[in-house]
Amino acid sequence: MSELTCKELVELVTEYLEGTLPAAERQRFDEHLAGCAACTRYVAQFKTVIELTGRLHPEDVTPDARAALLAEFRSWKSST
Repeated sequence: MSELTCKELVELVTEYLEGTLPAAERQRFDEHLAGCAACTRYVAQFKTVIELTGRLHPEDVTPDARAALLAEFRSWKSST
């Protein structure tokens, strides 16, 4: 089985955190994290974002911040 790349890890992070990755993929993910400090930081940041955004309510986000987030998301989606 081939090593997981950083790009593949980014694409699988949601499934990893939700616990829905098949066992073999999860093993590849964990092995990659064990040897990649950048991806380990990325996953930790992702967990923090999930924790913090779970506390947000729509009225907590300013209109400017909402517009910026939506623009960034649209830009990201169009590049994938």
